[in-house]
Amino acid sequence: MLSPNLELQLKTLPHTPGVYQYFDKDDVILYVGKAKNLKKRVSSYFNKNHDYGKTKVLVKKIASIKHIVVASETDALLLENNLIKKYQPRYNVMLKDDKTYPWICIKKESFPRVFLTRNIIKDGSEYYGPYTSVRTVRALLSLIKELYQLRTCAYDLSEKNIKAKKYKVCLEYHIKNCKGACESFQTESDYIEDINAIRNIVKGNFKDSLLKFKDIMLAFSEDHEFEEAQKIKEKIDLLANYQAKSTVVNPSISNVDVFSIISDEGYAYVNFFKIMNGAIIQSHTTEIKKKLDEDDKHLLELSIVEIRQRFNSQSKELYVPFSVNVGDGIKITVPKLGDKKRIVELSLRNAKYYRQERFKQIKIVDPDRHTNRIMAQMQKDLRLPKEPRYIECFDNSNIQGTHPVAACVVFKNGKSSKKDYRKYNIKTVEGPDDFGSMEEVVHRRYKRLLDEGQDLPQLIVIDGGKGQLSSALKSLEVLGLRKKIAIIGIAKRLEEIFYPDDPIPLYLDKKSETLKIIQQLRNEAHRFAITFHRNKRSKSAIQTELEQISGVGKQTVVSLLKQFKSAKRVSEAPFEALEKIIGVNRATKVYNYYHK
Repeated sequence: MLSPNLELQLKTLPHTPGVYQYFDKDDVILYVGKAKNLKKRVSSYFNKNHDYGKTKVLVKKIASIKHIVVASETDALLLENNLIKKYQPRYNVMLKDDKTYPWICIKKESFPRVFLTRNIIKDGSEYYGPYTSVRTVRALLSLIKELYQLRTCAYDLSEKNIKAKKYKVCLEYHIKNCKGACESFQTESDYIEDINAIRNIVKGNFKDSLLKFKDIMLAFSEDHEFEEAQKIKEKIDLLANYQAKSTVVNPSISNVDVFSIISDEGYAYVNFFKIMNGAIIQSHTTEIKKKLDEDDKHLLELSIVEIRQRFNSQSKELYVPFSVNVGDGIKITVPKLGDKKRIVELSLRNAKYYRQERFKQIKIVDPDRHTNRIMAQMQKDLRLPKEPRYIECFDNSNIQGTHPVAACVVFKNGKSSKKDYRKYNIKTVEGPDDFGSMEEVVHRRYKRLLDEGQDLPQLIVIDGGKGQLSSALKSLEVLGLRKKIAIIGIAKRLEEIFYPDDPIPLYLDKKSETLKIIQQLRNEAHRFAITFHRNKRSKSAIQTELEQISGVGKQTVVSLLKQFKSAKRVSEAPFEALEKIIGVNRATKVYNYYHK
């Protein structure tokens, strides 16, 4: 039941774009959201039942609503992003990254220095970045150092100081890492020309520098200064090699931002590429914890605004996997084929790899979170009422009806629990009847669990199609467990998942973790049943052959197998060897049986 104050606020909301804020009874901000239509969006929180638990909790806590009307949905997105960063509400995804990223600084001074920094000082200097990897910045600075002779000293190289001969050249000049601007050995205009080339390289534009170096190399070559020409050639090779490593697909693609997203139940992973002249000059992937089961479109829009602000991107075109609304004057491209499509796929692959790495790390550092995520994903994928923390899987094995057996394997929290595995000899079924065998073993298993008051599984998996599933269902109905335990069948041919009373099977994504766990269960049950059946068949064959010798009992058979390991070796053993083990009378009977 809504309070009169809240009901009044809902009734007076406008039908315009804007941002809404939810507050609790203590006037603490709970959630910030954007809407194309404020009244319609906010009312939806209170007019329907929410499947997601946290949304229900949020709605119960809302005591008051504030809203801000804006001109467009784009403005709403920008304002939402700023308010989330400012107030960090409990039920919003946290987009702010507290890392201090490295930048390349071109200092505002005479004969500017170029260096790595993490602190931005507003003194007119130029800052390029931020970069997500210090290694990338150092590689780029190392390349610049190889190509251009820049000063590294902190001297004030003003025209006045140079004329006054205040400074002397240092070791850097003598080892040819600097041209000695401090003693007027290099003019400022010549130095600035190198700085302009460095600006282009940092922006990903290598073309001008390559052309300039080629002209210089040809000039040295024409003057027969081949050693100097070779030095320039080495610089060209360095630059070309760096460019080749950075090239994506098509050098004509320039000044473009690429975004992609992949998500699961609890987290989303957004990848960002900055592309200049066909080269990725920046790459970043961020992990976002979901708070209210947000969809991918909303999360990607928030991330695009946040990441572009963080990395100071001015690109006017975005490549994305689906349409988004992130601002006027920005061209949104959803590529369908060709090089552009491949770049978006590369971005998505990076997001997936990042997600896999996070899973591996979490599995080591926080195994509970890893298990909880998989269980939640399985519940969603298999449409189950509960998380399948405890699963049992059944499989039958027989050859033309001989020695029929069955196996039950158990998985707890997504991992095998071998101490709970069970083997069954089929007792009531004759001949090759898989359906009858499944009915018997399921009945025996759960009657025992009920009689002993043990926990029941949340999910039963039957190795087989509709027939085996129907047989297992009969036993559950007899025991009164039909509505208490979820049950599915998995057919081998196309990995179809069958449900009771549903003629249409479910096909899971071949790469999904849910299908992988179901396949592991099925394969483990099959392995366990086959091993049991093989051992039983082998034991039966051996015992039948030796025990049918007149006058030879079980103890004699055991003694012979203990020594000779198999019936075949017993048949090939000389009389003297048999006599030593079982005595002359029984050795005679065994030897004569095999040597008639």
